[in-house]
Amino acid sequence: MKIAFFDVEEWEKVYFQDHLTDHSLYFCNTSLTKDNLREAQGAEVLSTMVFSQLTKELLSQLPDISLITTRSTGFDHIDLEYCREKKITVCNVPEYGANTVAEHTFALILALSRKIIPSAERTRQGNFSLDGLRGFDLYGKTFGVVGLGHIGKAAVRIAKGFGMNVIVFSRSPDAHLADELAVRFVDLPTLLSESDVISLHVPLTRETRHLINKENILHCKKGSILINTARGGVVDTEAVLLGLEKGILAGAGLDVLEEECFIKEETQLLTDEFLKECDIKTQLLNHVLLKKKNVIITPHNAFNSAEALGRILSVTLQNITSCIEGKITNRVV
Repeated sequence: MKIAFFDVEEWEKVYFQDHLTDHSLYFCNTSLTKDNLREAQGAEVLSTMVFSQLTKELLSQLPDISLITTRSTGFDHIDLEYCREKKITVCNVPEYGANTVAEHTFALILALSRKIIPSAERTRQGNFSLDGLRGFDLYGKTFGVVGLGHIGKAAVRIAKGFGMNVIVFSRSPDAHLADELAVRFVDLPTLLSESDVISLHVPLTRETRHLINKENILHCKKGSILINTARGGVVDTEAVLLGLEKGILAGAGLDVLEEECFIKEETQLLTDEFLKECDIKTQLLNHVLLKKKNVIITPHNAFNSAEALGRILSVTLQNITSCIEGKITNRVV
């Protein structure tokens, strides 16, 4: 069977070569377009990332395709209607980094709560003074989770391990989940006013843009810290600055910024294609929050663990081999 991979990096190529030895493999490090379409001719399986726009016009010229498996959670780059019509199976990677992002969330929380960065910097300079380095315990504090998807649930479980009280704001409060996770569902104003740590785990939509804004930031519990490992646009940057300047927020841990380029999938950040379009280094260097001592900014790195990236490849491999065996996994269409 011919399997064609596009938007593929070298590390991905090696993995698939090692695991699909009985098949004819084609690899291209750029997106699938009309200009390189001939390279995919005869392929029965097509695997791409979100950069490849798999339109009806393009797919109609690949009559042998029976499976498209995108190495992403999102699939809006694929013409699903055409795939239904032509009985092309479409699979995705539904979830790959819930624990990974949740762990990064707590890395930011602990770095702030125990003043890890100034402690390390001071010690590196040979200064062992403890002045100004007093932190606070997480045990017994209230952890406010905004959004209870895969990542939010993983964050709740970690918080419970620290002995924190957990409250949740979700568009779909679930009594069963409340019992299962031992959490209390509240509205957003209540969460902001009661939480010692506010952690955001929602997608960026019209409804969630500036969910944290200059109005409601003033109602946060005094001395709380804000963590955002979701999407930059969920938080109004000016609101964070306002909260810090007024002493309402004691600190902020941000893996994402409002000024970031548009990102559909975190794995875009690892590709040469994305780096050509978006200079994150310049975005960060120009960012006013970068100079705040009680703010920690990481470069949209929460997803980036060996295990999470390995899951993308292993799930894609499973999608391919299962389909060959007549068992469809992670089916979108």
